[in-house]
Formats: sequence, structure tokens, C-alpha cells
Amino acid sequence: MNFNLPRRTVLQKFIQYSALALVFLSVPIASNIVEAQNTTNKAGIKTKVVRLAYQTSGDIVKIKGVVDKRLEPLGIKVEWSPFPAGPQLMEAMNANKVDIGSVGETPPIFVQAAGAQLAYIAGRKPSSGEGSAIVVQKDSPIKTVKDLKGKKVVFQKGSASHYLLLRALAEAGLKYSDIQAVSLTPAEARDAFIQKKIDAWVAWDPFVAFVQKNANARVLRNASRIATQGGFYMARRSFAVENPEVVRIVLEEVDKLGEWAESNPDEVVKILAPELKLDPALLAVVVRRRTFRLRPINSSLVAEQQRIADLFYKEGVIPKQIAIKDSVLSFQQYATITPQRISKK
Repeated sequence: MNFNLPRRTVLQKFIQYSALALVFLSVPIASNIVEAQNTTNKAGIKTKVVRLAYQTSGDIVKIKGVVDKRLEPLGIKVEWSPFPAGPQLMEAMNANKVDIGSVGETPPIFVQAAGAQLAYIAGRKPSSGEGSAIVVQKDSPIKTVKDLKGKKVVFQKGSASHYLLLRALAEAGLKYSDIQAVSLTPAEARDAFIQKKIDAWVAWDPFVAFVQKNANARVLRNASRIATQGGFYMARRSFAVENPEVVRIVLEEVDKLGEWAESNPDEVVKILAPELKLDPALLAVVVRRRTFRLRPINSSLVAEQQRIADLFYKEGVIPKQIAIKDSVLSFQQYATITPQRISKK
């Protein structure tokens, strides 16, 4: 038998087999490339890291790690950064140090007035307002909000407490200029209150619950019926626009965990207790007064937020008038980032 095939025949066979091999070898490679392109482009993911911010007053999303677990299969790492309150969180976002975070209704207004390019991505379900309050010492001569005139009132400037204070003063016929405003972080103010160094303090849980239990603090006025916007999840605008799928996943996991939390308050207490190092009985009060679920950004939320911004400008608290709509995404963008479980509410 002649094994010496003509050179042309051998070359043709080699080309055929090589081409066939390339087809089979390239199938998984091409599939991986297409899959990667679909993940980074069609699915709206252009990042490998999402920097999430949380407040040290307790964040079950960070503790449970639900977002981390959901994003890990997509090759996205979550980096968490702690902040004492919303204003500091918003400043960090404005400085491009974090991508997404949850704050009260007031911090976004202050940072927008400073020129930040941020975006409202979801609202937080409002509470009854019991967890935010103006508190005084049990034996304080201050009996009503009207008695705050001329007194030193401590709060975190630019926080939700700032808005509560303005509304409470207006309700009592007072102006912001009628008090001596002092800005301290919640931890600093808590210590000063316990040492009886301040006349009145405007704060939120777990700080309010803590001084109620441990310093016999008396509530002068809580946020019921005057400050119930609920707060927001915020994002760097460019991050939200470039990574809508990442934002959608984050919001979906937050709301899913929020639904679980509202149905399992005792379990929430168990996971918060070691993190916050607080008495479970005190935390049970905090959890009862707190809400955890989200709601979509809509025209009514934007209108209410605008009224808050206008009040701050009227009182001379922010230097210029702002339009909340400038920090709102388009209808199409919200349709992309808002999970169905939230949008159908």
C-alpha cells in the first residue's frame, strides 16, 4: 500500500482537519466572549467593583451580605465603607469614594446644593416617625418646642434631624434663627447629652432609644406627621447610568431582605445586637419603629423632596435654590434599574 500521498493532498487534509479543530476549539471560546460581552454590555454591567456605603447605626444588608453573594457569580466584588451619618456618606459619594448608599431625605439636598452629580435610585418606605425625635433631659425646664427659643439645640447638620427640627420649629411658630444651632455627629451628641452638657438633641434610632432607656430622655416632639419622607437610596449618577443591572440587583436584594426583616423582627434583633453591641430589649424597640422595604421614585416623592429643599432655602440653610428633578433619572433609566418587586408597588 502506498502511504506517500501527493503533497497537495496532504496539505488539503491538514487544512481541513485544522479548520475543523479550530471550529470545535473556538466554540467555547466564542461562547465565553459572547457571554462576557452580554454581561458587561447588554446586561448593563461595566464594573468589577461596587462600593457600597452604610451607616454605623445598623445596616442589615451589610451584615447579611446578600448583595455580596448575589454579585459574586458575576465577578463583581463589593467593598463596604462605614459612615456615622448621611451627610458624611453623601460627601464621600460626591468625592467618588462610594457608589451607592442609603440616607435620610435631607443629605441629598445639601450635597446637590454643593453641586454633586448624584441620582435618586429608590425611596425608603416611611416609618411612623417614632424613631426620630427632639429629646431633652427628664427634668429639663423645656416643656414644649416653643421653649427651645434661645436654647442650644444639637443635631447633625444636613441630616434628616435637620429637617425634623425645622418643621417642628415652624409648627411652634419659631424660625431656625430663633435657636442656637450646634452640629455634632450622633456619637458626639449622645455623649454630650448623657453628660447633660446640651439643652436639646435631635436624633434618630438607635440613639433616641438609647438615651430614652439609659438617660431617661424625654421626647419633646417626634417626627410623626411632620417628617415621614422615609429617605432614599442614592447613587453616583454616572455609576447608575453605566451599571443599571448592578443597581437593579442591589435594590432587589435590599427589598427582599427588607421584606424578610419586617416579617422577622426578632431575627433582626439577633443579627443587630452583636454588631451594635446594644441590649436586645432596646433593639426590639428600634426594630419595631424602623421600616426596611423600598418604594419606587415617582412624581409625588420628587414633589415632596422639592418642598423640603424649598424650606431649607427659605430658612437660609442652603445657599441656593435647587431643582430636585436635576438629580432624577429618566423614565427609561428607572425602568431599567427598578426591580419589578419595587416598581409594582
